[in-house]
Amino acid sequence: MRKTVLKIRYIIPLGIMLLMLLLNVIARCSRSFSDFYVRNIFPVISNIFSFISGLAPFSVGEVMIVLFILLIAAGLPAAVIMFIAMKKHRRKVAGIAVLTVLWVSAYIFATETMNCFIMYQCTPFSERYLDHKEHPREELIQLYGALIKKTNSLAEEVPRDEDDRFYITCDVDKEARSAMKRIAEDYPQLSGYYPKAKPIFFSYFMSQAGLSGIYFPFSLEANYNDVMIRTNLPDTICHEYAHLKGIMQEDEANFIGYIACISSDEIEFRYSGYLSALEYVHNQIYDNEISEAYPLTDEISDKVRADWFRFLPDDYWEKNKKKEIISTETVSRVSDTAIDTNIKMNGREDGMESYSMVVSMLLDYYFHE
Repeated sequence: MRKTVLKIRYIIPLGIMLLMLLLNVIARCSRSFSDFYVRNIFPVISNIFSFISGLAPFSVGEVMIVLFILLIAAGLPAAVIMFIAMKKHRRKVAGIAVLTVLWVSAYIFATETMNCFIMYQCTPFSERYLDHKEHPREELIQLYGALIKKTNSLAEEVPRDEDDRFYITCDVDKEARSAMKRIAEDYPQLSGYYPKAKPIFFSYFMSQAGLSGIYFPFSLEANYNDVMIRTNLPDTICHEYAHLKGIMQEDEANFIGYIACISSDEIEFRYSGYLSALEYVHNQIYDNEISEAYPLTDEISDKVRADWFRFLPDDYWEKNKKKEIISTETVSRVSDTAIDTNIKMNGREDGMESYSMVVSMLLDYYFHE
């Protein structure tokens, strides 16, 4: 009887991993399965788990990561020492170690599959709500000019500090949830429960990695970098909320973040959204050397120039140099590689470049006829 119980302990996590592998294969082979899952199953999982993890005032996902690191750093050496020292109980020690690895692996694989991997295989948000077509460079130039005009106008109305830079005064958490629910009327997939977005305690490492926000599939939370410039919060939080609704593609989450911000009643949200879009379009113009649009850049107001492309406080790295355990260059490179690999493994050959593909969606949105 005891041997049977022990076998079951191993069989269950192995069975979970095999089931997840099967679901991944089915999702890769059947878009209709993935669409059904995103439409009918994931919303239930997301609403329930987001509510539960949302009860904690801290990021549950971040705590899980810390515990995982401690498990490896302390658990592995401890297991080796016990295996050597406890000669009479080596089988038991080995069994506990293997069982722990199996259950942790099963949990990670299950949550990544059900809360991330399957959604990568569904019909893209852009295909369901936008009509994609090729756009001439004239339309990109026109979009650039329109965004410049809009940001210049809003820059005159938003709160500004003593250095004449934009700062946030509104309740970002409350407005981000309201903004997402508002656009859910046009995009039903975005309806449902939204937990409060949570700051990351170890935001220094996020800064090293160049991350403003992060979605944890294993806790279903929307998290943000707590040391970045606060004016990035509206777009960042709405972007992470999009992931909670099954929108895994980064360009699509960027687009949803933009639409949510510019649909807000808060002028600070609208300015943040337009500013973010302008940055992406500006980069597209110059990356593709569209010289006809260069004169428009001269029209960008001094106020907008003071606000855009700001991620961290000006003196952040100088003040926090002592926190550097691993070089920022190394952390950034590893982070970029990990994100790029994950995106490519889930079917997007453009990898990290997919973030900037939001420009294509903006063109589809504004030039749809």
